[in-house]
Amino acid sequence: VPEAARDFVKKAATTAQTRATELHTGSEKVTSAIETAVSGTVSETAKISRTISQAAYADAQALFTTIDKLASAKSISEAVQINTDALKAQGEVLVGRAKSTTEYLGKIIADGAKSAQDNFAKVTNFAKQA
Repeated sequence: VPEAARDFVKKAATTAQTRATELHTGSEKVTSAIETAVSGTVSETAKISRTISQAAYADAQALFTTIDKLASAKSISEAVQINTDALKAQGEVLVGRAKSTTEYLGKIIADGAKSAQDNFAKVTNFAKQA
């Protein structure tokens, strides 16, 4: 077998091996990007669930406190004042939660967009190399 043919086969095999390695590395990056995205989603879902649970508990505690105060009221006007104060406080809590939710959703959307851009760039970079 001529030396030129052997060199050609060796170079072709080396090139093929390099491409296979690049393909494997690229697929690992894509898999990692997907894993990161899914992991982040699960983490955020758990955080949201925990926050909802804490809010429900706080609301229940506020209701029980109001009931206790109402049971201690000595007059109708005192009971009305206790109820009015409780409604005002709960309204302030709801406004605070709405603001926090809006800020949180804005952050999630921004982070999601950034993550999508990063993942797209990784996939695009991988495709260019392959």
